[in-house]
Amino acid sequence: MDTVVDMVTGRKQLKATLSFSRGDIERRIGFPAGRFTSAGPLLSPLLGLVLAVGFFGILSLFPESMIARMFLRRIVIPATIVFLTAWSVVLLLVKAQKIRLQRKSLSLKLVPTDDPGFVLTPTSAQSILELLYVSVDDPQQFLLTRRIHNALANLRNVGRIGDVDEVLRTQAENDEASTDSSYTIVRGFIWAIPVLGFIGTVLGLSVAMGSFGTVLTSAGEMQELRGALTTVVGGLSTAFETTLQGLVAALAIHILMIMTRRKEEQFLDDCKDYCQKYIVGRLRLDAIQ
Repeated sequence: MDTVVDMVTGRKQLKATLSFSRGDIERRIGFPAGRFTSAGPLLSPLLGLVLAVGFFGILSLFPESMIARMFLRRIVIPATIVFLTAWSVVLLLVKAQKIRLQRKSLSLKLVPTDDPGFVLTPTSAQSILELLYVSVDDPQQFLLTRRIHNALANLRNVGRIGDVDEVLRTQAENDEASTDSSYTIVRGFIWAIPVLGFIGTVLGLSVAMGSFGTVLTSAGEMQELRGALTTVVGGLSTAFETTLQGLVAALAIHILMIMTRRKEEQFLDDCKDYCQKYIVGRLRLDAIQ
């Protein structure tokens, strides 16, 4: 464990092995940080907006390309789809970084692993709490250390090993519910993006069918009718482009969300195993009564 010099007292102090302020991507660059593995309210939409603007800036350099025509022909709905997609991707990437940071807490050695006879009692729990505060700058910011802190801090108030196990189990359920709710925005976007694509298609079809009616009433000779119908049919094919954009974007976001959520669920399971092995498994009934 490294040491740092206190600028006020000039004394050397132990530097925390695990630091939320130094490790969290949002806190590190000065943005409000979300709780645990949740993304904060500002960084994801701002970066999503920057990426969306950059995407259309690149497309404007190649206006004759097929992709540029797909996105620039009807700019409003494609721009909204791109922005929501970029927002979702950034949010999931931020969550992935936060999960990696949270996983570092699993490497903390708070309970002596080389002493099989070590038993958790109210007295030994106090020394572990002191070690916890030395090892982590803010234990309440990490899922695992928060569970351990709350369980050990209440050790004097419980009478059975099952009580501690119940406290940890309740906290685990609350954490699972909290992490599940952190995907609410992404789920909403996965639903909204294809709907936007369908709206763009309906608008395109409305314009095309209106043009078709105009062609039938105004065209005289067959050659003129054929040329006008070619334009209308081209408009119909263009109308389905927004649906394609929405479906592809929603599929990509959904796959990324599944991958991120799988990592988070594995982390939560590892937290349960850690608490069972090093906390509940080291408690002794006669030691805490």
